[in-house]
Amino acid sequence: MPNPPGSRSLPTLVLASVCVAPMAAEGYLDMHVHTAGIGAGGSGAFVHPEMRSNFRFRFYLSAFGVTEADLEAGGDGIVLARISAQVAESEHVAHAVVLALDGVVGTDGELDRDATQVYVPNEFVAVEVARHDNLCYGASVNPYRRDALERLERAKADGALLIKWIPNTMHIDPADPAIRPFYEKLVALDLPLLTHAGHERAFANAHNELGDPRRLELPLSMGVTVIAAHIATTGENEGQDNFERILPMFARFPNLYSEISSLTQINKRNYLKRALAVPGIDERLLYGTDWPLQFALLVSPFYNVDHIGFDTARELSDIDNVWDRDIALKRALGTPDAVFERSAELLDTESCAPSRPSATRPLDPVEMPPTGPG
Repeated sequence: MPNPPGSRSLPTLVLASVCVAPMAAEGYLDMHVHTAGIGAGGSGAFVHPEMRSNFRFRFYLSAFGVTEADLEAGGDGIVLARISAQVAESEHVAHAVVLALDGVVGTDGELDRDATQVYVPNEFVAVEVARHDNLCYGASVNPYRRDALERLERAKADGALLIKWIPNTMHIDPADPAIRPFYEKLVALDLPLLTHAGHERAFANAHNELGDPRRLELPLSMGVTVIAAHIATTGENEGQDNFERILPMFARFPNLYSEISSLTQINKRNYLKRALAVPGIDERLLYGTDWPLQFALLVSPFYNVDHIGFDTARELSDIDNVWDRDIALKRALGTPDAVFERSAELLDTESCAPSRPSATRPLDPVEMPPTGPG
């Protein structure tokens, strides 16, 4: 498609590798890590002005450990460099899947920049994770794009382990029969769908009815491996908590999984214990963090004193590495080791190996939107 007026293309880059180190047997895979950007360094990422003026933007910059000046000076890729450095220092987490984030798509099948709050292009993430041997690629494709199926094929070829959605902010209805071809392609490519479930409160606004876990019944019935993020632990639909709405679905759909990212946040602090008390549900849970949100003021071992005791909370708070502290807290809350191991077992971590042919071929020049909305 032609570049929008005023846009610039990212130069042709080489994916030298995607996760060039093999998955360490003793190391866990965090399958839910976010990045973002302001377009610095030609990344093509952007944050909508409304979102940039929201208090959340400054909060997220602080959680990422960067300032706008840092990004302007070093490029948006420095966020991934910081993720890589912290994962490298972890005693327990060996790799992290860094997620792209597609935007809202209009009736013309193209990106609607005015309606998109945060945009992180696939091409940017694919190239940046290749610079770090402990990062893996999670792609994002809005199914309403006119070239959505081709984008899925490209993501798979470039080593994506999964496809990420936030239906509430991307304006995707997972129950829409019109996107059945998208689901068929996911099955054909063996690409799991990691999709937000429940209400979305990390953005300035959201269509939270689209986060109803019951809307995932269509892709599940078609054989898509669906990972419903956070066990749908926020909000309600049709007068019922989303968490309660998703629980019966695990018995109906063997291809339904969830993950424990964000479940130690203060607003969700009892959900992990509640979920683990449901017989058999731990066999469908994966390990993720929702970085950087779980390492900010939203999370503290002391929020869980009633479950783990003050002495344990104090010991956990003394753990320096944020990933190791997250592992320790979730273990203290009763999470079995199998949950931490399952992310690497379910996802095609061979895509992180340097032997993958697409990991060494040049990327075609990609057409990126301008570096700021408008």
